[in-house]
Amino acid sequence: MAQDDKDTADVQASETASAAAAADAPEESPDQVRRQRDDYYDRLLRKTAEFDNYRKRIDRERQQVGEAAAADLLEELLPLLDDMERALRAEGSDAEAIRRGVELIHKQLLETLRKRGVRPIESLGADFDPHYHMAVAHEPAEGRRDGEIIEEFRRGYMLGDRLLRPAMVKVAKG
Repeated sequence: MAQDDKDTADVQASETASAAAAADAPEESPDQVRRQRDDYYDRLLRKTAEFDNYRKRIDRERQQVGEAAAADLLEELLPLLDDMERALRAEGSDAEAIRRGVELIHKQLLETLRKRGVRPIESLGADFDPHYHMAVAHEPAEGRRDGEIIEEFRRGYMLGDRLLRPAMVKVAKG
């Protein structure tokens, strides 16, 4: 019990000493408080302006990066446009020559897309997956599994792990 009384007395003495120290500390004058407030307010305004400028700069840089990426892709597509214009200006009606020209342009376009990380989704014979395929028709098919893709109307494409466009397919009904 004596120990508890001693601890209580120590706590009270400590509180009294803290109160006396606070009372002995010189009070700040109202002018000092106003200057300090004005200084904090000025700092707040400056930091807010700095952050706003930072946000605007990041938005500009993001837009510039997007435009540069688009410009790079478009620059790679321009030769394909030139080839198509040459094919349209060609004289005569040699169907085989036109077909070879279109095949060449198709090959160039696929190569450009491949260099950019775009790859086609292989659908024929695969099982239907709603994450990668869009079923536009179902048809009974002898000798085919239920849910097997039996025809591709429009090819689907991936960019890395991201789906650019699902494949439009016909699916076998069992």
